[in-house]
Amino acid sequence: MSPYDPSAFPPFAVTVDLVVLTVRRHALCALVVRRGEPPFQGRWALPGGFVRPDEDLGAAAARELAEETGLQAHDPGTPLPEAGNGAHLEQLATYGDPHRDPRMRVVSVAHLVLAPDLPAPRAGGDANSARWAPVEELLKPEGGPDREEEQPAPLAFDHARILADGVERARSKIEYSSLATAFCPPEFTVGELRRVYEAVWGVALDPRNFHRKVTGTPGFLVPSGGTTTRQGGRPAQLFRAGGATLLNPPMLRPEV
Repeated sequence: MSPYDPSAFPPFAVTVDLVVLTVRRHALCALVVRRGEPPFQGRWALPGGFVRPDEDLGAAAARELAEETGLQAHDPGTPLPEAGNGAHLEQLATYGDPHRDPRMRVVSVAHLVLAPDLPAPRAGGDANSARWAPVEELLKPEGGPDREEEQPAPLAFDHARILADGVERARSKIEYSSLATAFCPPEFTVGELRRVYEAVWGVALDPRNFHRKVTGTPGFLVPSGGTTTRQGGRPAQLFRAGGATLLNPPMLRPEV
């Protein structure tokens, strides 16, 4: 084998970016941080950071997730932790446009994170503030219907594209997998699960049809044995996620 000379190749960095999605006030929201340093200082961006020399991609994503949200990542092939402080984390896609970062050549490996309703985030690292924002607001095209109003600056880097890809991944995966339960607490009602689907898909669903589908899909939901009145009205039955990871038949997204 001929000698390998690292200096013969241009250097580049690797980062991880996180599309952290949750449902707050019946809306699909993403975590964004305001950048405290150049480039794009003052602009909103997805949380993330550079991969350290001694860690792999999964460890870097889990570290950034813990630093930004306090959540612990878990293996996507296993159910959510009973404690309710875990989050589904999976690799989304890789982004390597040579001009995506003005500092140097940077390749980003984006990850998708789904979690139940989370508290107000605390900024860390090079971010000076953080917030949950509806994805509809973050992905609103420039010069759209509200162009007469003051429009927020677009997300930094290529994060609007990454966010859009993450949202579409979530929308498609809850059709054929039990991933929608990752947005719910350990025990939830069918109504609460329906509102997750409505928030992620952006559509209204018929309550009776939805109840029939989810309770009739083998392995999707398991009765927990309890009830709750937190939704008001009569006590509603509580469920937890079943052992199925793939839904058969799938929950097809309504055409809009």
